Amino acid sequence: MLDSLSAIPAADWDACACPEAADGGRPLDPFTTHRFLSALEASRSVGAGSGWQPRHLVARVGGAAVAVMPLYVKSHSQGEYIFDHGWADAWERAGGRYYPKLQSAVPFTPATGRRFLTRPGWEVAGSAALVQAMVQIAAENGLSSAHVTFCTEAEALAGEEMGLLRRTTQQFHWLNRDYAGFDAFLADLASRKRKTIRKERERAQAFGGTIRALTGDAILPAHWDAVWAFYQDTGSRKWGRPYLTRAFFDIAHDTLRDDILLVLAERDGQPVAGALNFIGRDCLYGRYWGAVEDHPCLHFECCYYQAIDWAIAAGLARVEAGAQGEHKLARGYLPAATHSLHWIGDAGFRDAVARFLQAERAAVDEDIEVLTAFGPFRQTDADRAAETD
Repeated sequence: MLDSLSAIPAADWDACACPEAADGGRPLDPFTTHRFLSALEASRSVGAGSGWQPRHLVARVGGAAVAVMPLYVKSHSQGEYIFDHGWADAWERAGGRYYPKLQSAVPFTPATGRRFLTRPGWEVAGSAALVQAMVQIAAENGLSSAHVTFCTEAEALAGEEMGLLRRTTQQFHWLNRDYAGFDAFLADLASRKRKTIRKERERAQAFGGTIRALTGDAILPAHWDAVWAFYQDTGSRKWGRPYLTRAFFDIAHDTLRDDILLVLAERDGQPVAGALNFIGRDCLYGRYWGAVEDHPCLHFECCYYQAIDWAIAAGLARVEAGAQGEHKLARGYLPAATHSLHWIGDAGFRDAVARFLQAERAAVDEDIEVLTAFGPFRQTDADRAAETD
């Protein structure tokens, strides 16, 4: 168990976290890389006083790391996006102590990715070792629970086979149907939705400046001052205080800027709004948005439409636009299931949570079906043939 990512060489961690990037390409998931998780720790965004205390797991064979797991001791349920506040309240009303708990997650990041990180060939044995160690640590220390959030569906099913409780929630994702460009995407929509998006883009572009998408060396140190201002504004309105420190963005410039797509709306050379995205091998992950001025539809343009534009040009399979937000549906982002796993120490409490999760999964499945039917896409080939602008 590691108190810090600095205790393991980046090459050893990444051999498990992103073996697909060994050829120099992008990792599937930029958030479980050594450089991203280390940036959280080095910037003090996690660690002492944050409620996220690192306790990462490493399984070794013959001295070599074959499986790793990002793991934290949590003293609250903030920054997780898989909400268990109701569980905490119920357990504490019954006289129990819900916190601290264990959490395998990427802090402040509601993005699906592997949590049982293994070298190729160690998927089954490595995953089992990580789950066993997590549960053993929680049980031996008298913790109420352990949670694995935003894991893959395959991990959720495997974890359920290992005795963990499986939970299903949902987000909104945009899927690339091999579009040649944004207009090809629009052609897939019902006429009314297509016209609405065009009008929103026109209104956004009329804010009086220009919108640029920057990555890598095109991102300058001065841009992070604007990003910090945007982040503070959004954070103070949504969750009271920003999770990330200012130092995180300085470190991100040094170590993560090739993983980042920064969309900036500028007027007279000054950023007035922007969106921060992370780039995976087949997905663009929308993370943060903010503005120092209010302009109609600029949020939709910077966060959703620019992301679609860039994903199409880069040949990415999808855009994950973060947690919540049914307003994304009208803009081409469809509901998608997200997954988590949970271990509950007390047998009676575990049974109650299990019953809740069974009912919740049915409700989420129904919501996804209903919301998909109300999506903006043309429903049949006949509809496509009949509609004209």
